Amino acid sequence: MMDMKTEKDLEGLALSQSHDIHCDPIHNHDDVFGEITESGPNYRNVGWAGTVVLMMKSQIGLGVLSIPSAFNTLGLVPGVICLLVIGVITTWSDYMVGVFKLNHRSVYGIDDAGGLMFGPIGREIFGVLFCLYWVFVAGSGMLGLSIAFNSVSSHATCTAVYVAVAAIAGIVFASIRTLGKISWLAWVGLSCILTAIMIVTIAVGVQDRPALAPQEGPWVSDYKIVASPTFSEAITAVSSLVFAYAGTPAFFSIVSEMRDPGYYTRSLIICQSGVTAVYITIGVVVYYFCGSYVASPALGSAGDTMKKISYGFAIPGLLVSVMLFVHLPAKFVFVRALRGSKHLTSNSMVHWGSWIGCTVGVGLISYVIASAIPVFDSLVSLIGALLGTFMCFQPMGCMWLYDNWSKGKVDRSPRWTAMVCWSVFVIVIGTFTMIAGTYGSIVSIIQSYNETGGSAAWSCADNSNSS
Repeated sequence: MMDMKTEKDLEGLALSQSHDIHCDPIHNHDDVFGEITESGPNYRNVGWAGTVVLMMKSQIGLGVLSIPSAFNTLGLVPGVICLLVIGVITTWSDYMVGVFKLNHRSVYGIDDAGGLMFGPIGREIFGVLFCLYWVFVAGSGMLGLSIAFNSVSSHATCTAVYVAVAAIAGIVFASIRTLGKISWLAWVGLSCILTAIMIVTIAVGVQDRPALAPQEGPWVSDYKIVASPTFSEAITAVSSLVFAYAGTPAFFSIVSEMRDPGYYTRSLIICQSGVTAVYITIGVVVYYFCGSYVASPALGSAGDTMKKISYGFAIPGLLVSVMLFVHLPAKFVFVRALRGSKHLTSNSMVHWGSWIGCTVGVGLISYVIASAIPVFDSLVSLIGALLGTFMCFQPMGCMWLYDNWSKGKVDRSPRWTAMVCWSVFVIVIGTFTMIAGTYGSIVSIIQSYNETGGSAAWSCADNSNSS
């Protein structure tokens, strides 16, 4: 009779070959992390529900707070249409991340995908842009958290101090080593940010007028069905919508730490359905009731009292966002540095020193960005245009072509032709949005500083009502 240990080994091997499930940490081998044992962190411990919340938290946060302002620029109907189009494209891109991972198990980050498609140069370019993207996003998260601190404290402390506090808190929590252990914090953060957003959404609907509107005389919302923005204004607003969906590069790391990547598509569908429903609800309701007097971030639209309450709920959610945004690039650098080494999955001094060094380094760079560009709306649109589109559009079109181009030589079916056209379209529209959006964002930043003087770097100015 087969002994229990041998039976257990064969069972684990069968599961590993079918869905890459790793149930027994003693016999756990991963193409990215290598041997994962009980003496070190388990990097393959995120379930499908944890995947959903990590996906949603990587998207719902700062981006949703700028959606009503984007609708104000584009108009209600064009804004919703643009949001849905971006949602469809990014959902397909997110799906391609999971497909590419299952086809190429050694892929951990977007740099690995770039290396497969474009060689060593592609690996380095994609890796550098990935790190730049997340440190900028983490910086915007720290800026958003400082705005929250300013709002609940009535600007009791210098903004520069609040940014530093946000950076320190983000670094501390980001030092949790695995996404499996971070996922419970993501549940807390997602619940808090959704609560804060819903409070503002309900408040603007029941109040007489938004906080920034004239407080005397009759007032009716001046929302526009179709607006007439300039090209730079329109493309900047579209870039903000891209940023709201730009959690795509995080999905590489998330699927790599799933216990069973076969459930990735289920998690993705739940995530994108929930995210899109929240975005449309928040964007339409808040803009409908506030019109051109919508604040950005949107939590300031319902008056001082409601702003304090909503930001009070939002602080844990924004803190989790900063934590996740610091963790992702730090983990990327950490894995890249120690991959293939025993120190990657051990508790050695080299392991801990490298990991803490990565989180502190990423946190400090993000802090510098948050302090040097303290204009929330412009920073969000610049990140969405310059880095978000490249992380969410072009690589995924190339990934489909890389895996499927050769199939057309055997059977050039209508489906294959349609998918080639779609992939090329995603690459082209992503490139256009990146170039045009970056131009529009730079113009917006210059105009903001020329008109209002902006906020100086490392200043004590309150940015809670920036627009």
